[in-house]
Amino acid sequence: MYHVSFPGLGIYDLQINPVAFSIGDFTVRWYGVIIAAGLVLAVVYAMLVSKKRFGVDPDKLLNCIIVGMITAIIGARAYYVAFQWDEYRNDLGRILRFDEGGLAIYGGLIGALIGGLIVAKVSKMNIPALLDVAVLGFLIGQGIGRWGNFMNQEAFGTPTDLPWGMVSENTGGVAVHPCFLYESLWCLLGFVLLHFFSKYQRKYDGQIFLMYLVWYGAERMIVEGLRTDSLMTPIFNLRVSQVLSAVIMIVGLAALIINFVRKKDTIEVPIIKNERKRA
Repeated sequence: MYHVSFPGLGIYDLQINPVAFSIGDFTVRWYGVIIAAGLVLAVVYAMLVSKKRFGVDPDKLLNCIIVGMITAIIGARAYYVAFQWDEYRNDLGRILRFDEGGLAIYGGLIGALIGGLIVAKVSKMNIPALLDVAVLGFLIGQGIGRWGNFMNQEAFGTPTDLPWGMVSENTGGVAVHPCFLYESLWCLLGFVLLHFFSKYQRKYDGQIFLMYLVWYGAERMIVEGLRTDSLMTPIFNLRVSQVLSAVIMIVGLAALIINFVRKKDTIEVPIIKNERKRA
């Protein structure tokens, strides 16, 4: 049980139990419940808009989602382990101990994309359009899923005197940046904006995907700098997520500008080359 407060907002002693319920020795934590809820809502949304708005077959999309879920878990774990190798190299069996925690969101996104794109390629789907659908789902899942970090009292930042500073046992009784909240609000806002943009202003397949790279990359690059639990690169003592965020933001912005200048009707990136022109 955690006792959480936001003194600057006049909110005191919120009692947070990270365990949702238990059945015998089997324990279900709120983190998993919230992640699952975000995933379900993302899938429902994607299935509703995929055909009419993006021309993506819902049945083929579901196949991508199923495989992507599996590869997302693998990717999230592999990413975390790769940058925390010293903790696992002498006990490789711990790599499979998912109950100990240790999943990285970027690894999950990369894993989901790899798995989903493989299925899409085999199924001869319109990959740029598929990516547009996928990232809208990502924003829903990320926006909701970050509240799992709140229930675990993790993913917070450095001390702050801002009114929304969060205090709990895990923060050492000091008010800190609620980084989970920043990312949740940013992702949910991004979903709303890109939802309406995709409905009324989308010019070509893959445009929403590129806008997502810029939107999420910019936020994560800034917020990651506030966190105290970041994975670090083995050289230069740089935060992994900040470096990756800067790269994807620059790539996304460059591609948007190039496509705007050339007035293309699809994104021209070799690994996600469109299978056909939009009708």
